[in-house]
This record gives sequence, C-alpha cells and structure tokens, in this order.
Amino acid sequence: MERIEIIPLTEELFAPFGEVIDLNKAENYPINNGMCTRFNDLATIELGGKDARPLVNVFRGKPYDLPLHLKMVERHPLGSQAFIPMTKRPFLVIVAPDTDGVPGKPLAFLTKPGHGVNIGQNVWHGVLTPLGEQSDFVVIDRGGRGENLEEHFFENGFIVDFAE
Repeated sequence: MERIEIIPLTEELFAPFGEVIDLNKAENYPINNGMCTRFNDLATIELGGKDARPLVNVFRGKPYDLPLHLKMVERHPLGSQAFIPMTKRPFLVIVAPDTDGVPGKPLAFLTKPGHGVNIGQNVWHGVLTPLGEQSDFVVIDRGGRGENLEEHFFENGFIVDFAE
C-alpha cells in the first residue's frame, strides 16, 4: 500500500483544490458600534445547477487515528464545500487531483489551529477528518436539485501518516 505523508496546509499548495480560510489574512472591520469584528468574504461558495441554494450545517466528527487507511474519496460536481472548525484544533484535509474523471494520488494536509478550507466544486477529497477528539465544524455547501455526490473507492487504498 502506498504511503502519503501529511504536510502543513498552505494557501499555495492548496490552491489547485480550493481556498484556505484564514482569519489572520481576511479583510475585517468593526461593526455593531465596535463591539464585533466582521471577517468578510472568506470563501467563494460555488453553486451550480438549477434551483441551487447554500446550506449552512454543523457536522460533528468523531476523531480518526493515525496512521489512517484511506479507502475512499468523494467529490461534489455541483458545488464547493467549506469546512470551518468551531474549535482551534487542527484537522486533516485530504484532496486528490482529477485524472480523466478519477482521482489521482491524494495529498494530505494538516490545518493550522483555527484554519478552515473551502474545497472547490468537483474536487476529489476525503471525508471530514478531525484528529485527537470529537470536533464540530460549520459546513457550507450546496442544496437543491441534482446529484451532488460522487464516490471513488481505491483498489488498494493509501496509508496517511506523518513523516517517519
């Protein structure tokens, strides 16, 4: 089984797959008489297809242990999917380039505490992968008509872990 090394999440490395949501770099300004800061326009939410609408959800993910045996990835052909952690715990983001309609070799990123991601429309990615303990995430994705989920199961899978 081929091994995939977990690497730190950066805007540059993640750009082919979506956007890093980083409040430290976001446009922000005070609102509500200075009692609140608005972090504005954090991600480009993609909504393809007829009668599409954004969904705002909370996903409660059980933690995964490492090394992780990656067997499956999925993609959403009609919309992007943003994952914004409700804690400062890092989580694992697994993505894969598209190779003629199937996923290529995956990449595994470890987020910095407090960072989120917006996985682009039609990008292959792993499931929500919290580490350490159960974690809640605000997830913004697409609702509406049309089939917006495609899964791919790898024949042999991959082992995902930190460098030895």
